[in-house]
Amino acid sequence: MTARDVGGSAPGFRAAAGTGNGTGPGVAPQPFADVLASDLLVSPTLVAGATGTSREVSNVAVMAVPDIGPWLRPGQLLITTSAVLGRLVEPIDAFLARLDRRGVAGLAVRLDDPAAVLPAEMTDAADELGFPVAVVAEPYSQEHPLSGALAESSARQVDAVFEADRLRRVLVDVVMAGGGFAELAVAVAAELGGAVLVTTPDGRQLCRAGDESELALLASSAALDATGRVRTDSTEGGLGLHRLGDESIAVSAISANGIDHGRLVHFCTGRALRSEDQYLVEQAAAVCALVVARELVVSSVEEKHRANFVRDLLLGRGGEHEHVVAHAKTFGWDLDRPVVVVVIEPDPVGEDEPSMPTRLPLVERQARAFTSAVAGRDQGAAVTAMATETVILMGVGTDTMNLVHELVATVRGAGGGGRRAFGVGVSRPTDSVDGIPALYGQARTALKVGRQITGAWAVTHFDDLGVYRLLSLVEDDRELESFASETLRELTADTAEAQDMRRTLEVLLATNINIAETARQLHFHYNTLRYRVVKLEKMLGSFTDHPELRLDLSLALKIMAMRGINS
Repeated sequence: MTARDVGGSAPGFRAAAGTGNGTGPGVAPQPFADVLASDLLVSPTLVAGATGTSREVSNVAVMAVPDIGPWLRPGQLLITTSAVLGRLVEPIDAFLARLDRRGVAGLAVRLDDPAAVLPAEMTDAADELGFPVAVVAEPYSQEHPLSGALAESSARQVDAVFEADRLRRVLVDVVMAGGGFAELAVAVAAELGGAVLVTTPDGRQLCRAGDESELALLASSAALDATGRVRTDSTEGGLGLHRLGDESIAVSAISANGIDHGRLVHFCTGRALRSEDQYLVEQAAAVCALVVARELVVSSVEEKHRANFVRDLLLGRGGEHEHVVAHAKTFGWDLDRPVVVVVIEPDPVGEDEPSMPTRLPLVERQARAFTSAVAGRDQGAAVTAMATETVILMGVGTDTMNLVHELVATVRGAGGGGRRAFGVGVSRPTDSVDGIPALYGQARTALKVGRQITGAWAVTHFDDLGVYRLLSLVEDDRELESFASETLRELTADTAEAQDMRRTLEVLLATNINIAETARQLHFHYNTLRYRVVKLEKMLGSFTDHPELRLDLSLALKIMAMRGINS
């Protein structure tokens, strides 16, 4: 069934053991043009992609089914028929481009109608890619030493199609009976053996099933990191077959509506997984996508209702306290207690941000990740994805900020919220839903100012802002920068000396002009610091004798920190 490397001795097409992909003997690499001249193909004629005939062929495979993906290998000569190509779902130019990306060396096609020719869009695409395509009278010579292995390869692909069809029927019955990921994982494990995981796109486990000993071996294998997350940060999201010493793993994407929703993982130690296993996992993942599609239909309506409810709360349109509390309970939220508002917003990125695979919108992924993280810590918390941010209404505890930091650490990076930086703002608490709009404003202010002061990954409580709260109310940045420039004068320069002197001034002001303490904190000699104070007063005025000037200087330094000037 697999498009394995097959080898054999023949004039002009030499076999060489050890050059294959681990599933059989390989073929000594040689140019596509030399393969055409050998006796493997029957009456070959190059019809397109002549510029690519120097591509080296190292293995040969038969394409007996349209869905050839799991069997593709670099350096492969792919042999097929026009009837199989006619069953492709994707356009022929997209198919050739996929072969080219996977490093396939070329394509040989038998025309089922001898009077027919390959479509113009196929030859045009092959010429543009420099991907050689030949037409043959028969797929391959029956007398060639490779013919037995190629016939077996073709038969195994066909067997895989029938097996996949049976597996799909079993899994569709599970879905039609109302089963979800957990039930599908159990069914897949029962059919394929080994261990099965369903994960998020970045590898966080959603459910698992299979033999306990296999699951234990999987947990300690190189397939998972220290947190139990499947390693999906390799090429193409970790998809495909992977060898892990004596163990094998097959990974397929769970995609619905053109969006990547997760991974289906099959792990086995009893035997080496092959291309047919990958094909079965991909077919099972397609059925898993039915569950995603079903849940999306239901959750989209529910999520819209939840988001509208929270939006009304944030705008002060929620209604009476008792009504809001009762309505929130229908979502599993507890608002009949002191709560704080937490706002999470992705940091902006430049236009040259590298493109990423199609996935759920970032805010939705972050909301899902925070929902999962909060669930085990505050079951009554409300987590909602808004247009550009995630909003959490959570209960107040003695260590609220520690809990927020814990949530951020859980979600950040590999935790499912995406590897893009985000800022977090936390409000004061309130006992009434009437106070939620004000709390939302506090959380937004804390997020905005915290990001300006700290930068990426800022987690800021409103009460920690101090005078920054007042400075954030000034909408005219030019006015603030003008005040800082006029007050600090030469110290606003973007030089190492100016930054060093600003640091000295900052510590002086923080210690209330205590020369000895400032010298100790900055590791300066006392006389050195005295000299610096004289130098600063020549620049800025006699701030040691005028408290009002010290206040101005302190504000100017905070403006520079908040606006990121020369930081």
